[in-house]
Amino acid sequence: MNILMICTEKLPVPPVLGGAIQTYIAGILPHLRTAHRITVLGVQHETLPNEETIDGIHYVRIPGGIFDTYCDHVVQYVQAHTFDLIHIFNRPRLVLPIRQVAPHAKITLSMHNDMFQITKINREEAEEVVRQVSAVVTISNYIGQVIRNLYPEAEGKLRTIYSGVDSGRFLPGNHPNMTSIRKQLRQAHGIDNKTVILFAGRLSPNKGVDKLIQALPELAKRFNDLALVIVGSKWFSEEGTTDYIAYVRSLAKRLPIPVVATGFVPPNEIQNWFAAADLFVCTSQWQEPLARVHYEAMAAGLPIVTTARGGNAEVVVPNENGVVVERPEDPQDFVEKMTHILSNRTLMKKMGENGRKLATSLYRWERVASDLLDVWKHVEQTDLSVAPVTVSTEATIDEVVIEPSVESISHVESSIPEKAITNKKRKKSFIWAITT
Repeated sequence: MNILMICTEKLPVPPVLGGAIQTYIAGILPHLRTAHRITVLGVQHETLPNEETIDGIHYVRIPGGIFDTYCDHVVQYVQAHTFDLIHIFNRPRLVLPIRQVAPHAKITLSMHNDMFQITKINREEAEEVVRQVSAVVTISNYIGQVIRNLYPEAEGKLRTIYSGVDSGRFLPGNHPNMTSIRKQLRQAHGIDNKTVILFAGRLSPNKGVDKLIQALPELAKRFNDLALVIVGSKWFSEEGTTDYIAYVRSLAKRLPIPVVATGFVPPNEIQNWFAAADLFVCTSQWQEPLARVHYEAMAAGLPIVTTARGGNAEVVVPNENGVVVERPEDPQDFVEKMTHILSNRTLMKKMGENGRKLATSLYRWERVASDLLDVWKHVEQTDLSVAPVTVSTEATIDEVVIEPSVESISHVESSIPEKAITNKKRKKSFIWAITT
């Protein structure tokens, strides 16, 4: 098939500024290009040309930053080209404008956040989006359940496909390719003989690194060799100080242990800090879909401490590759869970090894791409883009069994409800009526 993959309006592909969705796309593209003709539509960046072809993948970059501006340029591009399937990342509000100019293309969605919440898209528009798409791929069972709860009619179209990681780039610190890097980083920052605790993520209240810092004075009383590394900034490559960052710095200054704050680390260097660490801690306070740092920590052979928020705990098997903090708003819960790991170095080592095994077996980009190709294959075989899809709605490593139930489909032209229109110039749309 001739397939268009549409990224979000915020960050470019390849992920020169980072970004979970951008990293996801870059990870699966090498495994998709042999099966289909792929075009990636994304946002412009000063370091990248507006159009290029690399390794058989065609990249087109358009103005973005603001959704409405990006949407207009997406529609213009789609209107000028023909695609068999259009795969949209994390922007359900693009579906209806695209459907207007591509009435015969199959449309699928990948959902990486809760963009179906009524604060993000109104109900009438969302219901029409669900009708128009052939499949909705989610990165966690949690996101799938959020959509299912809001729009039960999406049930048959939902499929969880967990993300992946480059386990050849994210390596344990004792790997021959990383031992010297680990040693150099630790020596350069005065943490060579320490047990290094790593936080990697945006410095914002919902990421909750302050809870980890508040837990460390008590942990420092129990363990005398700790150090903390904080990797991240307020928003990807954007440095600067917010009230929250100032608060975090004030807390960190009072800690009785060494603290290294790296600021933004380029995506092509982040693996070095994972290799330099001994324990990874995710402190998310919000219902996070499933932070990809969990996959990176596993690949780097680090035991994981994560929170029971959103989908984060879905990839952590307690006492196998990490532990789960049930009350992440309480620093004391971090104290107890981290003590459980730090007080048993044999268990700590085993957790890291188990995580590495999971990363190299279950969470490979090849597997992610294969699962997505299965979805696309079924969509290709379906008569029209909104025919129901019967697939496993929970993530497993088993093959998906698909049993199409549609016998005939008729094409009806209609209008989208007024409230569902975000751009009044595009009111007319196609609606597909299904007869079973």
